[in-house]
Amino acid sequence: MKEHKPAYLELYETLREEIRRGDRAAGERLTSRRQLARDYGLSVVTVEHSLELLCQEGYIEARPRSGYYIIYQAEDGFAVSAPPEAEPRGASVPGGERTFPFSVLARTMRRVLTDYGEALMSKPPNQGCEELRRAISRYLGRNRGMQVRPECIYVGAGAEYLYGLVVEALGADRVFAIESPSYEKIEQVYRARGVTCELLPLGRNGIQSAALRRTRASVLHITPYRSFPSGVTATASKRAEYLKWAEAGDRFVVEDDFESEFSLLRKPEETVFTAAEKDNVIYLNTFSRTISPSLRIGYMVIPESRLDAFRAKIGFYSCTVPAFEQYVLASLVDSGDFERHINRIRREERRKTQEEIRQCT
Repeated sequence: MKEHKPAYLELYETLREEIRRGDRAAGERLTSRRQLARDYGLSVVTVEHSLELLCQEGYIEARPRSGYYIIYQAEDGFAVSAPPEAEPRGASVPGGERTFPFSVLARTMRRVLTDYGEALMSKPPNQGCEELRRAISRYLGRNRGMQVRPECIYVGAGAEYLYGLVVEALGADRVFAIESPSYEKIEQVYRARGVTCELLPLGRNGIQSAALRRTRASVLHITPYRSFPSGVTATASKRAEYLKWAEAGDRFVVEDDFESEFSLLRKPEETVFTAAEKDNVIYLNTFSRTISPSLRIGYMVIPESRLDAFRAKIGFYSCTVPAFEQYVLASLVDSGDFERHINRIRREERRKTQEEIRQCT
């Protein structure tokens, strides 16, 4: 049986493919939401949902009192970056006011203590507890469209620990390229591991193309959803550019998916990992922003074809997250409590965004 898609998602996919094919060219003004509603026989609200997705993924942008404009450009794989802003806007701050409800966390902790008992005293497997890796695998499938086996997931005590494992796996003799500005600990950890880093300046839609072309690096560390502290989000064309860059030689991309859970999208958001045709993207994420900064749990997804090579280099490291915390997180993810928390925040942010969009048309 063919899966039924919501009308807003069908319209989104139709417009996205027209933009990708070039039927709607970069710089072109998109038909108004009311006209689109008449053309496709949909409600204005449904059209607004589709436009939200396109804006969120960098295919179009809303301009106050003007409408929507196409900003996606393939440019043979290298999109033209806008000049960097002297003081980038939209910066986000780690921590913030989106902390997970303490009452839910406390209730889950008590249940895990009761259900697992003395098993919590056991040392977890090196890659992390199987229960948590299975829960993350299912979550990524539902929310990122990433079909990855639990065996491809490594659990560790936060992003900085995982950055170190990346160096161990790929080698400190490589040059690593990172965004400038970027979360300061990315560079600090890499340099502490003996890595040579190149700082690539950010424009409004991601790393500037000229800098990416010139880099000597063979590893590119990106935070495409929302770079900290600039708040820059890589557009769809810029993400395609990163993958085009990674096709040459022995190159890798480290996709640091910071804050992506707070995306406003109503569909599994495509990651650079899933879009890659070559198995050379390593995916990283943590639960520090979505649950609490005190919960030092992150995870890394390795392409399946690279798994044996990575295990040979980093498989001996013991897992740095206590079993108790892993079982608690697995329970939060599998019970739906984690996603209910994320969806509540998304609804609040979506209402604000819809009001801003209405002011543009």
